[in-house]
Amino acid sequence: MTDSHSPCSGCSGRRDFLRTALTGAASIAALSALGPVNAISALVPRAAGGAVRYTLPAVDGVSIDSANEVILCRSHGEVFAFALSCPHQNTALKTMPKNAGFQCPRHKSKYLPNGTFVSGRATRNMDRLPITRDGVQIVVDPDVALASDLDPAKWAAALVKI
Repeated sequence: MTDSHSPCSGCSGRRDFLRTALTGAASIAALSALGPVNAISALVPRAAGGAVRYTLPAVDGVSIDSANEVILCRSHGEVFAFALSCPHQNTALKTMPKNAGFQCPRHKSKYLPNGTFVSGRATRNMDRLPITRDGVQIVVDPDVALASDLDPAKWAAALVKI
């Protein structure tokens, strides 16, 4: 006979909750070291359907090119390029306080600086853009959005190590 009031009934629920809460808190705390948010522009105006070039970010932080709808994020020795819009319903993403990642202002989905989904209504990571390094420049193709659920290998490879 099982006792529904035994001390361990519901233990796994509490453990799951604590694990999730602690993981989220540790992730947010680790992200507070990112630098400032900057507005940037492509080095050369973008030709129709062409790639854009940016100066390699010198420090950790977020740079946003509204004209080309690109977010550049340098974090812990890596640079990522993202589509400016949330993958859930295409609302422009905002940076979180102290650059602790990104948040969709519409439905409160949150993402780490590398674009990994943390919480909210979205069902996947932020869309990364193809990115390469050419000397002291970063080259981004804003016309090709890489979705982590459709092409996980290309999404994972879309970064530049510094």
